[in-house]
Amino acid sequence: MKLPALICLLLLTVATYPQAAQRTGQSLCAADEKVVFSCTVKRPAKFVSLCASADLTKDRGYLQYRFGVPGKIDLEFPSTRAATQHQFQYSHYFRAQVDLTEINFVSNGYQYQIFDTYNGEEKPKVSEQGVSVTAPGKPKDVALKCTAKAKADFSILENVLTNESQ
Repeated sequence: MKLPALICLLLLTVATYPQAAQRTGQSLCAADEKVVFSCTVKRPAKFVSLCASADLTKDRGYLQYRFGVPGKIDLEFPSTRAATQHQFQYSHYFRAQVDLTEINFVSNGYQYQIFDTYNGEEKPKVSEQGVSVTAPGKPKDVALKCTAKAKADFSILENVLTNESQ
């Protein structure tokens, strides 16, 4: 390869590297963010990610929902990173054989619910993760279920968001 062509290739690689390096392979979260929840959904084949800044507390940092593919985010909520903790609600219910976690928010009238459910009392046992979306004025939601087990760490949220079950 001639030197000018090699230099052009190197410059192109360096120019696109920060955007590619920002996102991890299993989520839409940046490398310096914590993954609260992330998985791929089948239809459409996209990522659902809930990302938190490394310094997330009740008073600082941010929480953002992202939907899309690396390099093309279709939805990022909220669009700004100020006071995001007040825009999400957290709910967790646990007892023997049952574990239900939900994170809810509303964007442009659409209700979103990130869910992680396990019911060991059902035959067979039921374990589902994903996001459901309810359009304004519509009684039914559309559930986008994860194609494989989601990466999830909800413990980050326990002392940050309002817990609806308290």
